[in-house]
Amino acid sequence: MMASDFWDDQEHAQKVIAELNGIKDLTERYTALITELEDLKVALELAEEEQDQQLFAEADNGSDRLLEELDAFDLELLLDGPYDRNNAIVELHPGAGGTESQDWALILLRMYTRWAERRGWRVETLDYLPGDEAGLKSVTLLVKGHNAYGYMKAEKGVHRLVRISPFDSSGRRHTSFASVDVIPEIDEDVAVEIRPEEIKVDTYRSTGAGGQHVNTTDSAVRITHLSTNIVVTCQSERSQIQNRAVAMKLLVARLYEKKREEQEAELATLRGEQKDIGWGSQIRSYVFHPYSLVKDHRTNHEVGNVQAVVDGELDGFVNAYLRWQLKKRQSQ
Repeated sequence: MMASDFWDDQEHAQKVIAELNGIKDLTERYTALITELEDLKVALELAEEEQDQQLFAEADNGSDRLLEELDAFDLELLLDGPYDRNNAIVELHPGAGGTESQDWALILLRMYTRWAERRGWRVETLDYLPGDEAGLKSVTLLVKGHNAYGYMKAEKGVHRLVRISPFDSSGRRHTSFASVDVIPEIDEDVAVEIRPEEIKVDTYRSTGAGGQHVNTTDSAVRITHLSTNIVVTCQSERSQIQNRAVAMKLLVARLYEKKREEQEAELATLRGEQKDIGWGSQIRSYVFHPYSLVKDHRTNHEVGNVQAVVDGELDGFVNAYLRWQLKKRQSQ
């Protein structure tokens, strides 16, 4: 950063600053933990010297708090993958089941948005296709924040909902499925060559919210990569030029991921095993009826308060996933 030409490339400079801030955050938190530990030692020595029960209780509470902070710090250190620091591109798709599944996808969208906001991340909607009666048919999000992909990758897979359907006049219990796909946002300087003749670009009128200009012009962009049949769309920006730029960025991320999957078998962890959006393929079940339970079938972590989970309390599931992944790596 002290180089004379550091600010010549503004975009690169911002990336370096973001990386520096991430490193500073880790080192400052480490230093604070060490200081807290030393303070606890002094407090415990004083409590033993004075045989003061109140000081013992304060030291006990402080040690519990320190253990929680150490656990959170330890989890963040597990995010050492090549993409874990990146922003995350998240896609939600309902399974078979019409309105019920489409509503479930909307619930997941709200859950992830609230969870991300609690972590101080920004969520941008790149593409949104509403459902026929309720819910949504598909949505693409860009989740911006430090280690966003590292944490969000825990959510990739099929999610199952069991509840009394509000769309069933007979009040019957329904099972619905929705898939969550998570990939890292790839820096634009990654070498992925896309020739003009390899893509097909379509423009169309945006279907989501965005104001009069967005909804009355063909500003939305769909790009199809002809050889791989990868399709990306964007309708979040006001102009066609802006939407095309974002769509190309999505295409680069998709192509780069595909390239790495073909070259290295271990990068199956990026996308994971592809499964149908239905029975037997779910990574997590959310049961509202006949009992209340959310259970992750990979880690066996479970929570009895379903409403709290769908309101964005996901840290327990994500943390359990990261530790599960660590155990798998250590056993290999």
